[in-house]
Amino acid sequence: MKKVINAPERVVEDMLRGMELAHGGLIRVIPESNVVVRADAPVEGKVALVSGGGSGHEPTHGGFVGPGMLDAACAGSVFTSPTPDQMFEASKAVDGGAGVFYVVKNYTGDVLNFEMAGELGEAEGIETDYVVTNDDVAVEDSTYTSGRRGIAGTIFVHKICGAAADDGKDLAGIKELAERVNSNVRSMGMALTSCTPPESGEPIFDIGEDEMEIGIGIHGEPGVERKNVAPADQIVDEMLEKILGDSVDFSGSEVAVMVNGMGGTPVMELYVAYAHVADVLEREGVQVWRMPYVGDYMTSLEMAGFSITLLKLDDEMKPYLTAPCDVAAGRPF
Repeated sequence: MKKVINAPERVVEDMLRGMELAHGGLIRVIPESNVVVRADAPVEGKVALVSGGGSGHEPTHGGFVGPGMLDAACAGSVFTSPTPDQMFEASKAVDGGAGVFYVVKNYTGDVLNFEMAGELGEAEGIETDYVVTNDDVAVEDSTYTSGRRGIAGTIFVHKICGAAADDGKDLAGIKELAERVNSNVRSMGMALTSCTPPESGEPIFDIGEDEMEIGIGIHGEPGVERKNVAPADQIVDEMLEKILGDSVDFSGSEVAVMVNGMGGTPVMELYVAYAHVADVLEREGVQVWRMPYVGDYMTSLEMAGFSITLLKLDDEMKPYLTAPCDVAAGRPF
């Protein structure tokens, strides 16, 4: 294992310290809780958005904390859910009196712990609610979930609901919007390599030099099938067939498109993939709205691979998706 770290057991704390030093004008870190909050939190009278999960998916989650997106993000150990106490500390730090909304990816530990955090918050007079994202069309159940996994489509919930909260939408309105986004977003991923968590020092799975895994999760969970590596267009065809054939009717609609790198994929290859995504969508009568989002949004350490996400847009989502945001990840939207 070759990684630019000091000690595996300190990698999350060291990362968060570096983030705070690099982006002190945007965020601050509650070090004893490994929680990233926007520098001006709490914002009085605004619904606060809190998300989080295991580390190793950067820039998700802390990289999307700031005006226009998340108010706080809880960083668990690599690929491990944050604790309810972390989530409760985040809630207290950002509660501006209008309630706290949790964006939770559908992984069993995340769901249970955020539910417990909500109960702790309610006991302290903090009104809470949540959405569980489940955009992955690859498998119905997985190693870490009951039901579909929440993957890169979650970023669209962060962005749209973060902008809506800054615009003054109340807690019930944020929940309705988050559920609407989640019900209209679908994703699927693939991998050419595994990844190596720092504490184990071993790849999560073994894969041959000439093999790829279709339908992986963001923790290296198994996908639909393992097969020989194919040309990019063929890979895109297989993934889009699954996405377009799912329960959302994308035909004739405007969509936001994300081609998301898994951490170890050159941008060159992401654009190669997007070129065929665009061709297929045009052929299928699906209109790409504004511009695609191509880059690393929700990664899996150094895994080579990518995911495709389509979000069927409505008139309310569009201005929120393009509203300004100021986050450590730069200007991703």
